[in-house]
Amino acid sequence: MPIVLSAMNYFGDIVFAFSGALVAARRRTDILGIVLIGMATGIGGGTLRDIILGHPVWWVQNPIELVLCAITAFLAYFVKHVPLGREDLAEWADAVGLATFAVVGARVAQQDGASLVVVAFLGMMTATGGGVIRDLLTQTRPMILSGEIYATAALIGAASYAILSRYGVDHPVAALLAFALAFVIRGASMLFHIRFGVMGEPIITVGRQPEAREDA
Repeated sequence: MPIVLSAMNYFGDIVFAFSGALVAARRRTDILGIVLIGMATGIGGGTLRDIILGHPVWWVQNPIELVLCAITAFLAYFVKHVPLGREDLAEWADAVGLATFAVVGARVAQQDGASLVVVAFLGMMTATGGGVIRDLLTQTRPMILSGEIYATAALIGAASYAILSRYGVDHPVAALLAFALAFVIRGASMLFHIRFGVMGEPIITVGRQPEAREDA
């Protein structure tokens, strides 16, 4: 894997583990629970991807990323004592992880010789799988089921990387462009409260919605 993508992979581990740990902290989870949920958030999507592709799960053979996620989540435990802006911090860390793993997941699937459609889908799965596991473990309604422009941002990022790299753009450049696109889409939806409408609403809604995301 090119050095840019390798760096993005480790970076994604850190920010996703951090976001998972902060969400767990908000649910008043003890330190062990925070570490476990942070680890599950960091490695969950990639684990699902490897199982679908029939690969050995990468962290079983090389647990450095597992350890990295555990250390990050442990350190995030102390951030929970800082009350200001913790929810926003977790959401923005999650957005960075989403964009990162959309690209990394697409690259892994592409190296396996998957078709463009499968590459985009597995990039999206890699990006969203850890967040879904985190939300289920913390008894929070998953963002992919609450109208958030979440999986869509990951899918666009993964598809963009697959298309750009397939048609002659250097992999590092394609990776950075796809990351930026996914992050901007997700970030804009957060800043301007853009979401998909539920039944009886417009397809796209703008502005705060009182039931956009609820605890399960």
